[in-house]
Amino acid sequence: MIRFVAILLALTLGSIAASSAERMVIGYVDLLDDPRHEDRMGFGGIPLEVRGRPHDGARLAMDDLLMVGRALGIEFELVSARAENSEMFVGEIEKLRTERGARFVLIDAGANTVKAAAQGARGGDVLLLNVSSEADALRASDCFAHLMHLMPSTAMRTDALMQYVVARKWRDVLVLEGPDARDADMVRALERSAKRFGARIVAKRPFVLGNDPRERDQNNLALLTAGAIYDVVFVADESREFSRFLPYQALSPRPVIGAAGLTAEAWHWAWDRDGGPNLSRRFRRMAQRPMRGEDWAAWIGVKSIIEAVLRTKSTDFAAVTKHLKSGDFRVDGSKGQALGFRPWDNQLRQPIQLATLDAVIAQAPFAQFLHRSENLDTLGVDRPESGCRFSPDGR
Repeated sequence: MIRFVAILLALTLGSIAASSAERMVIGYVDLLDDPRHEDRMGFGGIPLEVRGRPHDGARLAMDDLLMVGRALGIEFELVSARAENSEMFVGEIEKLRTERGARFVLIDAGANTVKAAAQGARGGDVLLLNVSSEADALRASDCFAHLMHLMPSTAMRTDALMQYVVARKWRDVLVLEGPDARDADMVRALERSAKRFGARIVAKRPFVLGNDPRERDQNNLALLTAGAIYDVVFVADESREFSRFLPYQALSPRPVIGAAGLTAEAWHWAWDRDGGPNLSRRFRRMAQRPMRGEDWAAWIGVKSIIEAVLRTKSTDFAAVTKHLKSGDFRVDGSKGQALGFRPWDNQLRQPIQLATLDAVIAQAPFAQFLHRSENLDTLGVDRPESGCRFSPDGR
C-alpha cells in the first residue's frame, strides 16, 4: 500500500511539473509527392535502394532527448505538416508558426522549393533548417540569414572526394557527366575542388541513358572510358542508373568515385566509430530501414535545437537562435568532432564519410589539408570565397 501511494505521488508530482513546464515546439514540413525519397528501382522493378522520409530522423532525436527536456522542466514537441505541392509549402510553414507556435522549422524539399520557402518566411520570426537540399546556390547567391543547412553542400562532397584522391596520389581524373541539371552542378563543384586541391581533370565526357547504337559514343562504357590516361573515374549521375554499371567495366582498371564506387555521404549506416553503430541501430529499429544522410540531417537538426535550448536554459526564440549561430555552439553528431554552423553561410560544419555499398573507407577532412583556424572548413566554400551576403531583410 505504501509503495502504491509513493508511485501515485510521483506520478502526480510529475504531471504537475509537466503542466508547469516551458514548451518548445519544433516544426517539420515536407512535400506530399517527393520522388527523392521513393525507393530506388532498377529496370524491371528490381529494388536497388530502400529510402524513406527524413522525418524518421527527427522523430528519433525527439525520442532521444525528450526525457532530458522534462528533467529540466521543458516540454519538447515535434509537429509536422505535408504540403500538397511547392506552392503550398510556405503556407504550411506559416500555419505551424501561427497555429502551433513552431518558430524552428525543419524543411525537406528540393532547392527551388527551399529558396521559395525562405523568401516567403522573411520577417516572420522563424528559423528554417534545410535537411535535404545540398545545392551550393542556397549557400551562396540564394542564401538567407534565417535559413540553416544541415545537409552538406555539393562542394563539401566533391572537396572530400578530391582530398581523398590527392592524398592517395590519384591526381588525374576522368569525368563522366550525366544529363540531369544536378549532374552539371556536381561537375562544376568538382572542377572547383580539383583546382583547390591540385587534382587534374584530363577529360570531361557527357553520357546518356539507354543503348541506342546511334549514341554509342555516349552510352558505351568502354568507349566513354577510352582514349585518356587517368587514375580515377568520377561519375556525376543523379539517376544512379548509368553509374551502377560503371565499376569494373571501365576500359582501364581504375577506381570509380562520385555516384558509384566510392561515394561522399553525410551519414552511412556502416560507420563504426564515435557512437555510430548505436545511432544506426536505434534508427533501424525505429524506421525498419538503414539510416541515410538525410535522416542524419533531420536527427542532428532537432538535436541542435534542443542542445541550444539546454545550453541557454531558455525557450526564447531570439536567445536560442543567437546561440545556434554563435561560435560557442557545439553539438555531437557521432562523427568524432564537435559540430557548429559557419557564420558566413549558415552551413553545418561536419566531416564527410567516404563509403562503398557496405563500408566507410575514410572520413574527410584529411590531416594533409590544413586550415588556418578550423580543418572542417577545408570542406566546402570558405569565408573568403563565399558568395553569400546576408542583408537586413533576411537575405
